[in-house]
Formats: sequence, structure tokens, C-alpha cells
Amino acid sequence: MTMAKNSLLDIKRSLDAHLGQKIALRANGGRRKTVERTGVLEETYPSVFIVKLDQDQQTFKRVSYSYADILTETVEIVVLDEEGQMQITYIKS
Repeated sequence: MTMAKNSLLDIKRSLDAHLGQKIALRANGGRRKTVERTGVLEETYPSVFIVKLDQDQQTFKRVSYSYADILTETVEIVVLDEEGQMQITYIKS
């Protein structure tokens, strides 16, 4: 159990380093549906992180995911640079 907790903390620390940066995320939407969104990594909290979505994706303004979502591969994150190109891929743990 301690190892999983350390992994979650590692994921949080990795995301902390990219606060304010543009990211693309791919999330399991259930029933074989994958949701792809882009936005800015806005905040990290002890158990969840918040992404402010781009304006063209009007369904929600912000979404939150838990670090466990990354650990269990339910969510994949790609950090983008200014040109929208992939800078760092943070998929899985």
C-alpha cells in the first residue's frame, strides 16, 4: 500500500512541475468511449488535479481527475509546448 501511495505522490509532483501549461488528456468515458480534451493544468490538490478546458469545448469549463486515474491508466496526459507540439508524455506511471 505504501508503494501505491508513493506512486500517487510522484504523479502529483510530476503534475506540479507543469502547472499553468497546456495539456492534452485522453480519458476513458466508459462503454468503450474515449474523451479527448485540451486545456491548461490549473491546480493540484492532495487527491485531484484541475484542468481548465479550452473555450471551444463548451460542455464544461473545468474538469477534475484523481491521481489514481493516471495510475490505473484511466487518464493519459500529454504536456504541450507553445506550438501545440508534444513536449512530455505522462502516460501511466
